[in-house]
Amino acid sequence: MKRDVKSTCCYCGTGCGVLIETEHDQIVGVRGDPDHPANFGRLCTKGATLHLSAPASARLHYPMQRPTREAEPQRLDWDAALDQAAARFAAIIQEHGPDAVAFYISGQLMTEDYYVFNKLAKGLIGTNNVDTNSRLCMSSAVAGYKQTLGVDAPPCAYEDIDHADCLLIAGANPAVAHPIVFRRIEDAKAANPNLRIIVVDPRRSETAEIADLHLAIRPGTDIALFNGMLNILIQENLIDPAYIDAHTSGFEALAEIVRRYPPAVVADTCGISTADLMQAARWFGQSPASLSLYCQGLNQSAHGTHNNAALIHLHLATGKIGKPGAGPFSLTGQPNAMGGREVGGLSNLLSAHRDLANPADRAEMARFWGIPYVPAKPGKPAVDLFEALKTGEIKAVWIACTNPAQSLPNQAAVRAGLAAAEYVVLQETFANTDTAAYADLLLPATGWGEKHGTVTNSERRITRVRPAVPPLAEARHDWEIVVDFARRLGAQLGHAGAATLFPYADAESIFNEHRESTRGRDLDITGLSYAVLDARGPQQWPFPAGASTGATRLYENGLFPTVDRRARFVPVQHQATADAPDETYPISLLSGRMRDHWHGMSRTGNVPRLFNLEDEAILAMHPCDMRHRGLSDGDLARVFNARGDLVVRVETRPGLIKGRAWMPMHWGGQFMNTPGVNAVACDATDPYSKQPELKHAAVEIMHAGLGYPLAVVRRCADQAEALALKAAAAPFMARFPYASLTLYGRGTPLVVFRAATAQTVDADLLAEIDQCFGLSGAVDAIVYHDARRGIDKKAVTVDGTLFGVRLAGETLAQTWLKAAMAEDALDSSLMRFVLAPSAKPPVAVAARNIVCKCADISDTQIQAELAAGADLGKLQDKLKCGTFCGGCLPDIKRMVAEYGAPQTVAA
Repeated sequence: MKRDVKSTCCYCGTGCGVLIETEHDQIVGVRGDPDHPANFGRLCTKGATLHLSAPASARLHYPMQRPTREAEPQRLDWDAALDQAAARFAAIIQEHGPDAVAFYISGQLMTEDYYVFNKLAKGLIGTNNVDTNSRLCMSSAVAGYKQTLGVDAPPCAYEDIDHADCLLIAGANPAVAHPIVFRRIEDAKAANPNLRIIVVDPRRSETAEIADLHLAIRPGTDIALFNGMLNILIQENLIDPAYIDAHTSGFEALAEIVRRYPPAVVADTCGISTADLMQAARWFGQSPASLSLYCQGLNQSAHGTHNNAALIHLHLATGKIGKPGAGPFSLTGQPNAMGGREVGGLSNLLSAHRDLANPADRAEMARFWGIPYVPAKPGKPAVDLFEALKTGEIKAVWIACTNPAQSLPNQAAVRAGLAAAEYVVLQETFANTDTAAYADLLLPATGWGEKHGTVTNSERRITRVRPAVPPLAEARHDWEIVVDFARRLGAQLGHAGAATLFPYADAESIFNEHRESTRGRDLDITGLSYAVLDARGPQQWPFPAGASTGATRLYENGLFPTVDRRARFVPVQHQATADAPDETYPISLLSGRMRDHWHGMSRTGNVPRLFNLEDEAILAMHPCDMRHRGLSDGDLARVFNARGDLVVRVETRPGLIKGRAWMPMHWGGQFMNTPGVNAVACDATDPYSKQPELKHAAVEIMHAGLGYPLAVVRRCADQAEALALKAAAAPFMARFPYASLTLYGRGTPLVVFRAATAQTVDADLLAEIDQCFGLSGAVDAIVYHDARRGIDKKAVTVDGTLFGVRLAGETLAQTWLKAAMAEDALDSSLMRFVLAPSAKPPVAVAARNIVCKCADISDTQIQAELAAGADLGKLQDKLKCGTFCGGCLPDIKRMVAEYGAPQTVAA
């Protein structure tokens, strides 16, 4: 019997509600929760495929240990695994002290998981070496809010998008990174055509396409831009002196600084026109309600804290904060980065927005936990933590639900740190992340659909997460693993009170303790409980005891959580990027996100159809930069600087200014034979937030000179077979100077292997590849061999259907072959074309035009259903098109209207 379970999406920080459809303890579908205020039933392409993203074959099923780093992991039971971990950690702590161990955790954990990790490190062990991958995405937003507004509390709500008259989107691309937020922006623009949208991005992004004004500033000039806008606001009397006088401090000092940022100077610094700068400032200042949305483009900078502060200044100076449609709204990058910040998930924080550097806050938490003290020594933030592993200052690290061997900058240094560590524990849902190769002990954690607890989204809204199915195999909840380990470690260290410190029998008891730690704080949630969240749905904080509802927006009364109750202007000055382009490394390499993938793709990388938009890492370049380097579309290029290098395919893409290149951050060692863009990414950090400058690196790019291409496309029966074949083929990537290995397809999944060398690939290696991909032998095979030119091709059919093709020396046909195989569009009459040296498909193979990106539904599929008599409701019911984000509904309705069918929407 099927049933639906309310939960949340586990990707970006939008916090979309989902209904998980289950049958016989299996997740069989997912759709948006129409009652959830974050998304009202909408889902993006990633959320729409959540039920496909964690097949059992990709999961870690049992605790595993490696006798040596080079050995294959061996199964062991939970008692043995946790006893081993406790003994190793205890021995290191007793010999080298508590700061010789560290924990690196994740914004994808539940708040309850986060809480016990922090209590384990800071309360039981006595080290502040517990940091999180939120350091890589949100710590500058945290520091920016704290420096200006007093605490880490986004003051806005999603509904403010509906009320804004001017929307300033800076360093964010919600069209791909926060698609449901972007749908709301599109709705707001449709409802109010006078809404002015300003997008600040060095690249003309997908979001910039709907902008009324796009400011393509030079990388790293955000502070100059915002100071320049403030200069104009002051000069044109567009500030609010009464608000400044009553509710802020420090304005005079900042005003003196911004006098040195006149429009002409700022325009020259930023590389934009003076007219555009003036227009942006005037729209912001003249609009009754101005809302800013910002994300990694501001945060991932060596001066990210001041980027944030400079933007927040615009709101404080104009009084556009604490009002409907107005305020600085940081978009969170992960599903529970906010929850982690609430419980002190960074190495400089304590629970409930307490500061580790504050002796009173440390004493208060020590009393609350019933321990003698919380250590004063600051913990290691992420970049420093892995550097300390390399130097031996930290001996052991426990990593949970994150993949630092792909996500951190300067990957050579990170991997050296992991290799040097005496002991690495990986607590993870998936078995094949890049970090797993460095783990001495692997512990299986529950994944999406199995977890329970709470998460907090970008608008401070707490949602209850409920399990839809039992844990897979021997997987345990993250909090459960930590509590069990803490008790065992306490016994090893002789802490008699460890069991009392970790008394929890369920996630709810952890939530209740966390809730009590917030009493009287800015994020007071003492009025919430699991029962309240179950009965009344997701709620925003603060929600103190006695309240009937949470706060939609903050600071409506102009009072801020600072000593004098005033917001603060911070003296900020323009600073260049940490990596300055020069003659040696003249290209500014920018990184960003793709629509259909997330982070390191450990989850989305299991879904073939999420590769259909782009199934290989691509470096986008300006055509002039390509011509200067002798590069053409589709060529392979070497990208390098002093930190590392990678080989990647290049293409000209619109939206880039000469001297700038762009590459998605998702691609790593599971899909190509390098760590991806983070091989060259900058590890310089912000002095306040300690967040690295992941968004920009100075590089050089040159032709890779790998003139001998190889491509294999193999059809698979189902997702499980595709993932098994991909895993079997993965070792081949290391045998080529360039290689990529990805999935593709829809109903018929494909595995796609590409490689290139400078010389002809020898016959023995080709034979190994054929054997791995099931293409050996000549039965039902079409073969072409030209020894003089080094061309060797093979296509294998099964029952008249193209099963697989391997092209060596010439691979032009692989693109159309891949699409045709995925669509089952090659009948026997077309088999003669499969080895032809042509990138153009036979005329009979129609192009596939995707209408519904979320459900991956093409125009031909919709037309076939319409021809069979379907109306809009039947289309939605059968194909699921138009039932996720809703962005394709106008196109589907148009197609229905052309057939004259009624437009009855499915219930």
